[in-house]
Amino acid sequence: MTTRVLLADDQALLAGTFQVLIDAADGLEVVATAGDGEQAVRLARSTTPDVVVMDIRMPRQDGLSAAEQITTDPQLNGTRVLILTTFETDDYITRALRAGVSGFLGKGVGPAEFLAAIRTVAAGDMVLSPLATHTVVTRYLAASSPDRPQATPREMDHLTPREQEVLLCAAEGLTNDEIAERLCVSPLTVRTFVQRIMHKLGAHHRGQLVALAYRTGFARVPQPPPARPRTGPAP
Repeated sequence: MTTRVLLADDQALLAGTFQVLIDAADGLEVVATAGDGEQAVRLARSTTPDVVVMDIRMPRQDGLSAAEQITTDPQLNGTRVLILTTFETDDYITRALRAGVSGFLGKGVGPAEFLAAIRTVAAGDMVLSPLATHTVVTRYLAASSPDRPQATPREMDHLTPREQEVLLCAAEGLTNDEIAERLCVSPLTVRTFVQRIMHKLGAHHRGQLVALAYRTGFARVPQPPPARPRTGPAP
Protein backbone atom coordinates (compact mmCIF):
# COMPACT_ATOMS: atom_id res chain seq x y z
CA MET A 1 0.00 0.00 0.00
CA THR A 2 1.31 3.43 -0.94
CA THR A 3 1.61 6.12 1.75
CA ARG A 4 0.25 9.40 0.39
CA VAL A 5 2.10 12.53 1.51
CA LEU A 6 1.20 16.22 1.47
CA LEU A 7 4.19 18.60 1.63
CA ALA A 8 3.75 22.04 3.20
CA ASP A 9 6.79 24.33 2.94
CA ASP A 10 7.02 27.90 1.65
CA GLN A 11 10.53 27.37 0.24
CA ALA A 12 9.95 25.99 -3.24
CA LEU A 13 13.49 24.63 -3.58
CA LEU A 14 13.26 22.63 -0.37
CA ALA A 15 9.76 21.41 -1.17
CA GLY A 16 10.95 20.27 -4.58
CA THR A 17 13.89 18.41 -3.05
CA PHE A 18 11.64 16.70 -0.51
CA GLN A 19 9.20 15.73 -3.26
CA VAL A 20 11.90 14.12 -5.40
CA LEU A 21 13.19 12.22 -2.37
CA ILE A 22 9.74 10.96 -1.36
CA ASP A 23 8.58 10.04 -4.85
CA ALA A 24 11.77 8.03 -5.40
CA ALA A 25 11.17 5.97 -2.25
CA ASP A 26 9.31 2.67 -2.34
CA GLY A 27 5.73 2.92 -1.12
CA LEU A 28 5.66 6.71 -0.81
CA GLU A 29 4.22 9.39 -3.08
CA VAL A 30 3.54 13.12 -2.86
CA VAL A 31 -0.10 13.88 -3.67
CA ALA A 32 0.05 17.67 -3.22
CA THR A 33 2.30 20.55 -2.13
CA ALA A 34 1.35 23.69 -0.22
CA GLY A 35 3.19 26.97 0.28
CA ASP A 36 1.42 28.08 3.46
CA GLY A 37 -0.63 26.69 6.32
CA GLU A 38 -3.98 27.80 4.95
CA GLN A 39 -3.35 26.01 1.68
CA ALA A 40 -2.10 22.95 3.54
CA VAL A 41 -5.38 22.64 5.46
CA ARG A 42 -7.42 23.10 2.29
CA LEU A 43 -5.41 20.51 0.35
CA ALA A 44 -5.47 18.06 3.27
CA ARG A 45 -9.26 18.18 3.22
CA SER A 46 -9.44 17.65 -0.54
CA THR A 47 -6.76 14.94 -0.86
CA THR A 48 -6.95 13.22 2.60
CA PRO A 49 -3.26 12.25 2.69
CA ASP A 50 -1.85 9.71 5.12
CA VAL A 51 0.88 12.10 6.29
CA VAL A 52 1.30 15.88 6.12
CA VAL A 53 4.94 16.99 6.33
CA MET A 54 4.57 20.49 7.74
CA ASP A 55 6.98 23.40 8.11
CA ILE A 56 6.27 25.85 10.95
CA ARG A 57 7.14 29.35 9.76
CA MET A 58 5.01 29.96 6.68
CA PRO A 59 3.02 32.95 5.39
CA ARG A 60 -0.75 33.46 5.83
CA GLN A 61 -1.03 30.70 8.44
CA ASP A 62 1.76 29.06 10.42
CA GLY A 63 2.29 25.31 10.43
CA LEU A 64 1.34 24.76 14.06
CA SER A 65 -2.13 26.27 13.79
CA ALA A 66 -2.61 24.45 10.49
CA ALA A 67 -1.54 21.20 12.13
CA GLU A 68 -4.11 21.66 14.89
CA GLN A 69 -6.85 22.22 12.33
CA ILE A 70 -5.90 19.01 10.59
CA THR A 71 -5.56 16.85 13.71
CA THR A 72 -8.92 18.03 15.10
CA ASP A 73 -10.85 17.64 11.86
CA PRO A 74 -13.09 14.52 12.12
CA GLN A 75 -12.85 14.03 8.36
CA LEU A 76 -9.04 13.77 8.66
CA ASN A 77 -8.82 11.32 11.56
CA GLY A 78 -6.59 9.07 9.46
CA THR A 79 -4.15 11.87 8.58
CA ARG A 80 -0.98 12.29 10.65
CA VAL A 81 1.18 15.42 10.84
CA LEU A 82 4.97 15.37 10.88
CA ILE A 83 6.60 18.71 11.69
CA LEU A 84 9.88 19.34 9.85
CA THR A 85 11.53 22.62 10.81
CA THR A 86 14.79 24.48 11.24
CA PHE A 87 13.61 25.86 14.59
CA GLU A 88 13.62 23.16 17.28
CA THR A 89 12.72 25.45 20.18
CA ASP A 90 11.07 24.26 23.39
CA ASP A 91 8.08 26.47 22.68
CA TYR A 92 7.55 25.10 19.17
CA ILE A 93 8.00 21.50 20.33
CA THR A 94 5.50 21.92 23.17
CA ARG A 95 2.96 23.70 20.97
CA ALA A 96 3.34 21.06 18.27
CA LEU A 97 2.66 18.21 20.67
CA ARG A 98 -0.33 20.03 22.10
CA ALA A 99 -1.60 20.45 18.54
CA GLY A 100 -1.63 16.67 18.23
CA VAL A 101 1.22 16.12 15.78
CA SER A 102 2.68 12.64 15.44
CA GLY A 103 6.27 13.70 14.85
CA PHE A 104 8.74 16.56 15.24
CA LEU A 105 12.09 16.62 13.41
CA GLY A 106 14.73 19.20 12.58
CA LYS A 107 15.66 19.83 8.96
CA GLY A 108 19.17 18.59 9.67
CA VAL A 109 18.00 14.95 9.52
CA GLY A 110 19.37 12.72 6.80
CA PRO A 111 17.28 11.39 3.90
CA ALA A 112 16.97 7.88 5.33
CA GLU A 113 15.82 9.17 8.72
CA PHE A 114 13.35 11.53 7.05
CA LEU A 115 11.76 8.76 4.98
CA ALA A 116 11.73 6.40 7.97
CA ALA A 117 9.92 9.07 10.00
CA ILE A 118 7.19 9.38 7.37
CA ARG A 119 6.67 5.61 7.41
CA THR A 120 6.68 5.48 11.21
CA VAL A 121 4.13 8.27 11.53
CA ALA A 122 1.94 6.71 8.83
CA ALA A 123 1.95 3.47 10.85
CA GLY A 124 0.48 5.32 13.84
CA ASP A 125 3.66 5.69 15.89
CA MET A 126 5.35 8.85 17.12
CA VAL A 127 8.72 10.22 16.01
CA LEU A 128 10.65 12.79 18.03
CA SER A 129 14.08 14.27 17.42
CA PRO A 130 16.58 14.00 20.32
CA LEU A 131 15.91 17.64 21.23
CA ALA A 132 12.15 17.10 21.14
CA THR A 133 12.56 14.02 23.31
CA HIS A 134 14.54 16.06 25.83
CA THR A 135 11.83 18.73 25.89
CA VAL A 136 9.06 16.17 26.41
CA VAL A 137 10.92 14.52 29.26
CA THR A 138 11.89 17.68 31.14
CA ARG A 139 8.44 19.28 30.73
CA TYR A 140 6.74 16.07 31.83
CA LEU A 141 8.94 15.69 34.88
CA ALA A 142 8.26 19.27 35.91
CA ALA A 143 4.50 19.03 35.38
CA SER A 144 2.07 18.12 38.12
CA SER A 145 -0.86 16.24 36.67
CA PRO A 146 -3.05 13.88 38.73
CA ASP A 147 -4.22 11.90 35.69
CA ARG A 148 -0.84 10.94 34.28
CA PRO A 149 0.34 7.29 34.64
CA GLN A 150 2.06 6.61 37.95
CA ALA A 151 4.37 3.73 37.08
CA THR A 152 7.00 2.92 39.70
CA PRO A 153 10.53 1.55 39.38
CA ARG A 154 9.21 -1.81 40.62
CA GLU A 155 6.77 -1.95 37.70
CA MET A 156 9.72 -1.56 35.36
CA ASP A 157 11.02 -4.86 36.78
CA HIS A 158 7.95 -6.57 35.29
CA LEU A 159 9.25 -5.82 31.82
CA THR A 160 11.18 -8.60 30.13
CA PRO A 161 14.87 -7.98 29.37
CA ARG A 162 14.03 -7.40 25.69
CA GLU A 163 11.22 -4.98 26.61
CA GLN A 164 13.67 -3.08 28.80
CA GLU A 165 16.10 -2.84 25.90
CA VAL A 166 13.38 -1.51 23.62
CA LEU A 167 12.26 1.03 26.23
CA LEU A 168 15.80 2.34 26.72
CA CYS A 169 16.17 2.74 22.96
CA ALA A 170 12.85 4.59 22.77
CA ALA A 171 14.00 6.82 25.62
CA GLU A 172 16.95 7.85 23.44
CA GLY A 173 14.47 9.07 20.84
CA LEU A 174 15.19 6.27 18.36
CA THR A 175 12.54 5.41 15.78
CA ASN A 176 11.19 1.88 15.44
CA ASP A 177 13.42 1.31 12.40
CA GLU A 178 16.49 2.50 14.31
CA ILE A 179 15.62 0.28 17.30
CA ALA A 180 15.11 -2.66 14.95
CA GLU A 181 18.54 -2.10 13.40
CA ARG A 182 20.23 -1.83 16.79
CA LEU A 183 18.56 -4.94 18.22
CA CYS A 184 18.62 -6.95 14.97
CA VAL A 185 14.87 -7.51 14.84
CA SER A 186 12.13 -6.35 12.47
CA PRO A 187 10.38 -2.95 12.82
CA LEU A 188 7.08 -4.82 13.24
CA THR A 189 8.55 -6.71 16.19
CA VAL A 190 9.68 -3.42 17.74
CA ARG A 191 6.21 -1.93 17.30
CA THR A 192 4.70 -4.97 19.04
CA PHE A 193 7.14 -4.57 21.94
CA VAL A 194 6.37 -0.85 22.26
CA GLN A 195 2.62 -1.51 22.35
CA ARG A 196 3.10 -4.25 24.96
CA ILE A 197 5.25 -1.95 27.14
CA MET A 198 2.68 0.85 26.89
CA HIS A 199 -0.04 -1.56 28.01
CA LYS A 200 2.02 -2.78 30.98
CA LEU A 201 2.88 0.73 32.14
CA GLY A 202 -0.46 2.39 31.38
CA ALA A 203 0.98 4.87 28.88
CA HIS A 204 -1.29 6.24 26.16
CA HIS A 205 1.33 7.37 23.65
CA ARG A 206 5.04 7.08 22.95
CA GLY A 207 5.99 10.45 24.44
CA GLN A 208 4.29 9.51 27.70
CA LEU A 209 6.06 6.16 27.71
CA VAL A 210 9.46 7.81 27.26
CA ALA A 211 8.73 10.29 30.04
CA LEU A 212 7.80 7.45 32.40
CA ALA A 213 11.17 5.82 31.77
CA TYR A 214 12.91 8.94 33.02
CA ARG A 215 10.54 9.78 35.87
CA THR A 216 11.00 6.34 37.41
CA GLY A 217 14.78 6.58 37.08
CA PHE A 218 14.87 3.68 34.61
CA ALA A 219 16.58 6.01 32.13
CA ARG A 220 18.71 9.06 32.80
CA VAL A 221 17.47 12.49 31.74
CA PRO A 222 19.39 13.38 28.56
CA GLN A 223 21.24 16.60 28.00
CA PRO A 224 19.89 18.66 25.11
CA PRO A 225 21.93 18.06 21.95
CA PRO A 226 23.89 21.04 20.63
CA ALA A 227 22.02 23.11 18.08
CA ARG A 228 23.08 22.55 14.49
CA PRO A 229 24.51 25.61 12.77
CA ARG A 230 22.18 27.10 10.21
CA THR A 231 23.49 26.67 6.70
CA GLY A 232 20.65 28.12 4.66
CA PRO A 233 17.75 30.57 4.74
CA ALA A 234 15.19 30.26 7.51
CA PRO A 235 11.94 28.49 6.67
